[in-house]
Amino acid sequence: MGKRWWLAALLAVATSATGTACAPTVDQSASAGPGNCTKDSLSTLYPGIFTVGTDQPAYPPWYMGDDPTNGEGFESALAFAVAGSLGYSREEVRWVRVPFNGALEAGPKTFDANLSQFSITDQRKASVDFSSPYFDVTQVVVTTDTSPAARMRSIGDLKKTQLGVQVGTTSHTAAIAVGGERPVEVYNTNADAKLALSTGEIDALVADLPTAFAVAGELLGGRIVGQLPAEAESMEQFGIVLDKNSPLTRCVSSVVDGLRSDGTLSRLEHEWLADAGSAPVLG
Repeated sequence: MGKRWWLAALLAVATSATGTACAPTVDQSASAGPGNCTKDSLSTLYPGIFTVGTDQPAYPPWYMGDDPTNGEGFESALAFAVAGSLGYSREEVRWVRVPFNGALEAGPKTFDANLSQFSITDQRKASVDFSSPYFDVTQVVVTTDTSPAARMRSIGDLKKTQLGVQVGTTSHTAAIAVGGERPVEVYNTNADAKLALSTGEIDALVADLPTAFAVAGELLGGRIVGQLPAEAESMEQFGIVLDKNSPLTRCVSSVVDGLRSDGTLSRLEHEWLADAGSAPVLG
């Protein structure tokens, strides 16, 4: 399913944007030792079941075929790896669909853990818990060959275009930070933003790098314009979302840290987040 489509791009971006990978940043309390992190001792929504949430639609390369249960795609594979490390078999992993913004709202959750490319921010930490980070990400601008944005070469050019994003995402924040001449158009999902781009309602959309390459591949004449500049010390990172003060946070973070240390995260990146393109930094 083209799962090796993103690697060269990720490596090129990592080199141009940061030079080196960012170290995980997470509260010490969330990354403490595993303790009793076994299935029989974990307080999940349903005894003996690990419930994982994700958005709908769920885009490649994070999920393939909009089917999180198949274990294909970076976040689907990671969810099963986390569950397996906690003692849950594939049959004991239950999936639920939760709107992106709904997963970040305060209050009881319908999931034990949620993987939907959630960037770790202090504002969001007021309502939910995050695991240790599992992916360093940059924001990328996507357009089509027929759009005025296809000729963009700089942030100055970008300011003159009509940008669109999925509401409530850090892509939304990044698009606003461009300081364009027109307000950023917001959509409930990336699918809605992609449709707006294909019909000319917007000139370009902003998304995280792997999602941006997937969207560009799905659009007629889709192309990557470039990535928005980011400071290495403020690199955006994805984390697994859990309920605020969840008893599972420490264990899930410990597992993610272990998967980073033993090379599993790197292996999953090479397997699912590979691409032959590149995304130059817009100056």
